[in-house]
Amino acid sequence: DLDCKEYLGEIKWKDGYSFRKCSNTSYQVRKDFSRTCNSCSDTESPTANTIFHRVRFGVRTAFFVCFEMANTTKSLSATQMGVRYGIAEKTARLFMLKVKEAMSSSENRPMDGNVQVDEFVLGRYEQNKVGRSYDAKKKKAVIAVEFTDDGKVKRLYALNIKYFSARSLQYMFIRHIDRRAKVTTDKWKRYRPIAKAYDITQLESGKGSNFKALHTMVHQIKSWIRTTYSWVSKFNLNRYFNEFCFRINRSQSKNSIFNNLITKMVNSDKIYQSEIICS
Repeated sequence: DLDCKEYLGEIKWKDGYSFRKCSNTSYQVRKDFSRTCNSCSDTESPTANTIFHRVRFGVRTAFFVCFEMANTTKSLSATQMGVRYGIAEKTARLFMLKVKEAMSSSENRPMDGNVQVDEFVLGRYEQNKVGRSYDAKKKKAVIAVEFTDDGKVKRLYALNIKYFSARSLQYMFIRHIDRRAKVTTDKWKRYRPIAKAYDITQLESGKGSNFKALHTMVHQIKSWIRTTYSWVSKFNLNRYFNEFCFRINRSQSKNSIFNNLITKMVNSDKIYQSEIICS
């Protein structure tokens, strides 16, 4: 635990620190790597006001959970994580939701290359139902995938939306797609209003043949949620999308993915239970 706290402290205060009460910058380092102000004696721990704030099962175990979530290829449910590390399932789920929140994109580097966009639904199969479903029980989402020049997946983002409308779809463009990007969609009419602001080319889907790689990523997201979690609430769906996209987008930088996640968690504000539990 002390090694982990030292690691958190190095990240948290790498640019120095001024204390909350008096803005003084001189301090002493305690045995648990907390900082105590030389002026007002205010003490702050490395975990304070981060996502590790008051973690119930020790920082070392929290690091193990973060490592699993950042590096596993199939992911683990809260039930599996609880059994593996000897913590309550509810406690594991709450902490994992906080980690998923930290995995969200900073939105500072929107996709600016060759991008394909499509919509999909999450929910059970409806017998004798063909085409896009508007069933209120199903969860609606939009996905955007950026490809390299040789057609390989470079980055992807998925977003839960309320309706299959141009107004809902545009949030993906605003948050993750640069105006310089070359965007390709199918010929669904809801993209036409967005084409006034973005360079969008609409092609026939050809029953998916023109968007094979995109549909493969949609299938992977659905399979991952179905086989790992069985069911995900609409309230937290975007947090699960965050986790999936975080790993895919950093799959070529495994050596730094854990440090990247811990840094994001340290730089994030603490999250209260009420923010991740649907009332």
